[in-house]
Amino acid sequence: MYRRAYALLVATALAIGAWAVVTAIIIDRPLIDPEGSFLGPSWLRLPLLCIGALLLDLVPRALWVSKGRVTEMPGIVRERLRTHWNRDRVLLVMLGIVCFYVIYVCYRNLKSFLPLVSDRMYDRELHLVDRILFFGHEPAGIIHDVLGRTVVAHVLSTFYLLFIPMVAILVTVWLVWSKNLSFGWWFVTSQGLAWTLGTISYYALPTLGPGLEYPHLYDLAHTGTTDLMNSLVNARQNVLWSDGQAQTVAGFASLHTGISLLWALMVQYTVQSRPLRILFWVNFWLTVVATLYFGWHYVADDIAGVLIALVSFYIGGIATGQKFDRHGLASHPTTTTAAVPVDRT
Repeated sequence: MYRRAYALLVATALAIGAWAVVTAIIIDRPLIDPEGSFLGPSWLRLPLLCIGALLLDLVPRALWVSKGRVTEMPGIVRERLRTHWNRDRVLLVMLGIVCFYVIYVCYRNLKSFLPLVSDRMYDRELHLVDRILFFGHEPAGIIHDVLGRTVVAHVLSTFYLLFIPMVAILVTVWLVWSKNLSFGWWFVTSQGLAWTLGTISYYALPTLGPGLEYPHLYDLAHTGTTDLMNSLVNARQNVLWSDGQAQTVAGFASLHTGISLLWALMVQYTVQSRPLRILFWVNFWLTVVATLYFGWHYVADDIAGVLIALVSFYIGGIATGQKFDRHGLASHPTTTTAAVPVDRT
């Protein structure tokens, strides 16, 4: 039923996996687990993540519905397993988690390998493009003058740093709780494509980003983003000149922008809550501003991130059989209702 979706997801995972393995062999560097020893080795972590997704759905629901009455909990769990955790749901959760984990781990490794593969950087060219777009002015200077350098810095830093935990959280939400299974496949397939296309863009046009290449332009209040940027610089130096294992500096394209837009699009097209739609669009625009404000990215990086999101969203929609209404603000599967499992619990 979702053969195209999971075929594309698996193919994406295999492709980026092969790319990572070949690159590691060529530069004689080991593939590493970006999350370190958290929850143990990968062979243990993956089943734990799948079991964790199951428990995250069953346990709170049983406690809430039973209102703490222990004797009612087994029946509530059995009913949820029967109505929600059917074969299609289990396949979505297990395959979605495994493939996304593979894609993300390979993305992190390939991003880390980048300075060892090529020392060519295009920061000067993209910086010139920024100045042209802003009529000879520095984009950072204009944004800082308009927004200030203290209070807004802390607000934008908070939104920017929320991105990393939200990556895993939102994948889990769509896999476990999407009432229409096609929306779960759409989300995770589009995510896999976006992270893979973003990795390709890093190699196509390597950059450090304006905050690292032109740090004198970013005299801002000290925030969590400041500490993060300093740690990334140190990690990159350790990889290049010492025994460091991983670095995560790469500017073009902005996956913060791309993934945040992809989240907003998925909420717009698959969630009926207007407040949630507004929240995710606000998050997207604040993320775009933050990328320029702190110097994580050039304007071209954000534009490329938007394109990556749109391409991934569209291809994922085709693979999962989506059809947009004439206003372009909602979607529904192209197959019949009977052919698309919908959780009605």
